[in-house]
Amino acid sequence: MTIVESTRSVTGGVDTHVDVHVAAAVDANGGVLGVESFATTRVGYVQLYGWLAGFGSVDRVGVEGTGAYGAGLARHLRGRGLVVIEVDRPNRQERRRNGKSDELDAIEAARAALSGRASGVAKTADGDVEAIRVLLVARRSGRDVRIKYLNQIRHIGFTAPDELRERLRGVPAEHLARTAALLRPTRPGGSVMYATKFAVRTLGRRVLDLEAEAQHLDRLIDELVRRTAPSLLDVYGVGTHTAAILLVAAGDNPHRLKSEAAFAHLCGVAPLPASSGKVTRHRLNPGGNRQANHALWRIVFTRMSSDERTRKYVARRAAEGLSTREVMRVLKRYVARELYPHLVHA
Repeated sequence: MTIVESTRSVTGGVDTHVDVHVAAAVDANGGVLGVESFATTRVGYVQLYGWLAGFGSVDRVGVEGTGAYGAGLARHLRGRGLVVIEVDRPNRQERRRNGKSDELDAIEAARAALSGRASGVAKTADGDVEAIRVLLVARRSGRDVRIKYLNQIRHIGFTAPDELRERLRGVPAEHLARTAALLRPTRPGGSVMYATKFAVRTLGRRVLDLEAEAQHLDRLIDELVRRTAPSLLDVYGVGTHTAAILLVAAGDNPHRLKSEAAFAHLCGVAPLPASSGKVTRHRLNPGGNRQANHALWRIVFTRMSSDERTRKYVARRAAEGLSTREVMRVLKRYVARELYPHLVHA
């Protein structure tokens, strides 16, 4: 007796954009069942899901840019019980052979999810870690703008009238904004002096406002970090900001990282095999989340300067001929292994 499968297994793929998502459906063999475009609205998400389900039983969907244009769609599909796979840019060899279009990218995303070439579960971005991420964006941009304003105060001071230039000369960076904000421009001093003081005072007040905002953001971030992973801050060398960056790298669903090796690979500290013939070696991983990689570097740097156990290790490896950069690469891998349990058990 022949057994006929009544429900066809379907895998979806989506090439995401600002206004339109292009979706593709493939069968269990990778054959294309259809390609369609949908609006990037709630109604469009419902239509996309219904269109995919019309071909059979959908279990997973490969989506490009789940942290950007595809974030809303990924949330909707997860709410429908589907597994959302984060798909990187399409395979270059496939692009070279078949060309480049939104339809081809959607088909390639579906096939990548089906074959397992793309297997990373997308971040859910629906909890405290997502809140930390957006606060870090505001904190980081404020820091960059603050530096820009302080540099502008310095540069205006270099060309200011003599009286003002002498007043700003030698003022430490930590006091420059407050000194600038206390200036009192008056018109009797001349148009150039008045305009220069007014500009410098405006920049100084902007810096003070940014510093007040930064303090408030820091309090919010610290509260969320302590609520999400309180044990992470107990690890030597881990501060609020480094903990926040590592939590953002892991996401609200850190269990998608199946092992500490996967977390190390995500942070770009897992050595990659580069052996050939009689040569057995590994090379540095240039990929991964570079902010998380820098957070690990900061932890290692702190330990190298103040942790006695780390200092002894550095001295021993240096005696073996390793450079400081090489020792730090090894230590970052060790730190990633140490931090992984604190992230997944948060």
